[in-house]
Amino acid sequence: LKMLLSLCGIGRPSTASGLWGRLSSPGRCIMRFMSATLFPAAVSWFALAALAAPPPAVNPSKAGMDPERLARIPARMKAFVEKGTIPGSVTLIQRHGALASLEVVGYQDLESKKPLRADTIFQIMSMTKPVTAAGLMILMEEGRLGLADPVEKHLPEFKNLWLIDRRDGDQARSLKRPARAITIRDLLTHTSGLYGGFSVPTSTYPELVRRPLAEIVAMGSQLPLEFEPGTKWLYSNIGIAALGRIIEVAADQPFERFMEARIFRPLGMNDTYFFPPAEKYDRVSMAYNLVDNKLTPMGADTLGGGDMRLRKGAKNPIPEGGMFSTATDMAAFYQMMLNGGTYNGKRLLARGTVDQMTELHTGELQANQPGMGYGLAWAVAKDPMGSLVLPLTSIGSYGHGGAYGTYGWVDPKKDLVGVFLVQRPGATEERNAFMSLTGAAVLD
Repeated sequence: LKMLLSLCGIGRPSTASGLWGRLSSPGRCIMRFMSATLFPAAVSWFALAALAAPPPAVNPSKAGMDPERLARIPARMKAFVEKGTIPGSVTLIQRHGALASLEVVGYQDLESKKPLRADTIFQIMSMTKPVTAAGLMILMEEGRLGLADPVEKHLPEFKNLWLIDRRDGDQARSLKRPARAITIRDLLTHTSGLYGGFSVPTSTYPELVRRPLAEIVAMGSQLPLEFEPGTKWLYSNIGIAALGRIIEVAADQPFERFMEARIFRPLGMNDTYFFPPAEKYDRVSMAYNLVDNKLTPMGADTLGGGDMRLRKGAKNPIPEGGMFSTATDMAAFYQMMLNGGTYNGKRLLARGTVDQMTELHTGELQANQPGMGYGLAWAVAKDPMGSLVLPLTSIGSYGHGGAYGTYGWVDPKKDLVGVFLVQRPGATEERNAFMSLTGAAVLD
């Protein structure tokens, strides 16, 4: 008991900032962050640098969207840049399989005034989660695992977990065994009871990413559950990290290599990585915090600053939030989902698998915000009047955000894909504006 409570860091004040908090207040720092990022995204040429390749052709008419209304998007994003709330943005909209809008506004690096490009690479953070889930579902289709499998079947370190039975504030007073083992489905839906932060008892991200994924997940398995599996919802990073580790075990290869071979390359996501190569470092955007109404580069102790921005020396791919990608690469993944599992004539997932991933699995459980439920690693819109779901977003839309302000979503009823890329935590106003402008430009 003493060892478990020590690993939980219960009773110590939280000291880490960002998406993954310290262990002392399980799930709370992450809930604050995700309330600003979890559910809402489109694209123009402002401050456009020379491209390595020509930009994709934009055809609003073929996409059934109003060109004049789409033109409001870069104008609004430019206003945010001039106001100093974001360094820049890349926005993209696809509808009926056609590119309707691709807009680039502002800067990749404010200090050098290096402009953003359509192919600038962003840290997309928790937008990674549904992609990791897709990798797991590929293995499910191959019969290597099942959603009802106990996690301990694939990761023995998850045997004999403890559950917090009684607490006094943040202090756990007693533990007991849970009524059942946690399952892969519990991990995908954030209903496992695993807490919301990283499992490593350290306050710096460099230490976190330099530990192998297997070690991080093993440490997470030593933490007591917050509640009985399947009874509540709690956004859990370590739960998705465990999914990444299950992929490694089931596929018998490193997580990042499996994802590259089975998802990135088949979809033509040639600028998507967990560890970006040195020859593309100059295309990775800087990340900024908004401090006292001023954009400030992130520090070296965060994932957005110093060597961590490029993952130098990193060993952990971070299945829950470690992807680097571009707007067009992410649009390919979302279009595959919208197409029912196919893209450019290649089938990645069965249609039934896509339906299973994007249907509501959490029922009436209270998720992060009113109006939101959860599928298999996707946030799902279930109430258009809820605080999460913005006007002009259809019920049944699904998507995911990232801690640095990024967002991507799919609206099956409108046959639409949207991507919003910035590098500033808490860019909620900017994201919401983009989503509203996108919905207002739909013609039919």
